[in-house]
Amino acid sequence: MKHLMQAIKIEVNHKTYVKDPESSDLGRRIVEHSILMIHEIGFDSFTFKKLGVKIGSNESSIYRYFENKHKMLLYLASWYWGWQEYQFVFATNSISDPSEKLRQAINVISKPVVLDASFSHINEVLLNDIIINEYSKSYLTKEVDTENKEGYFEIYKRMVLRISDMIQGVDPDYPYPSSLASTVLEGCLHQYFLKQHFPSLTNCNEKVTPTEYFTHLVFNSLNK
Repeated sequence: MKHLMQAIKIEVNHKTYVKDPESSDLGRRIVEHSILMIHEIGFDSFTFKKLGVKIGSNESSIYRYFENKHKMLLYLASWYWGWQEYQFVFATNSISDPSEKLRQAINVISKPVVLDASFSHINEVLLNDIIINEYSKSYLTKEVDTENKEGYFEIYKRMVLRISDMIQGVDPDYPYPSSLASTVLEGCLHQYFLKQHFPSLTNCNEKVTPTEYFTHLVFNSLNK
């Protein structure tokens, strides 16, 4: 899997960028340091001017890659979900038993993220933390319907569909597969957020993992 991943390029909707940041060293540095900076100061305080100072480049050079910081967040989120999708597919593709396949899928999307050496310019652990804390800002906007039609959330939606199909594979009669699938995918982010910031509002902690919780939730919902 390691060698296969090294040959893979995560495909991101081209409308999120002006110039593909993967096409140059500067573009990769912009992505690398945007993750570091957003993680450090938060998306609201993040600006292209601050990023330019950090990487020793003109602010205008960043605009040659991204129209604005909202589009950059959409790019980072799309890259993250694309990366998660590859992990998801590799981990479940060879499993034939529907229940075991679904269990493994829940494990992949809910387990703690670790660094992936296949993408040296992206710190997946920090990016995961950004998605946990900032992802909702990518779609809680007035433009969400337009951006949805243009495919900005396609990978995320595809992940929900994959989980929904697996739920139906376990219990074809379950009436709410898409609702349960989207609850699990979004809920994983929310439970990690609660663990970090509002621990009294979740039972997930150092002993009880989100994986345990969502496995219990899903299979009790399916009565399997």
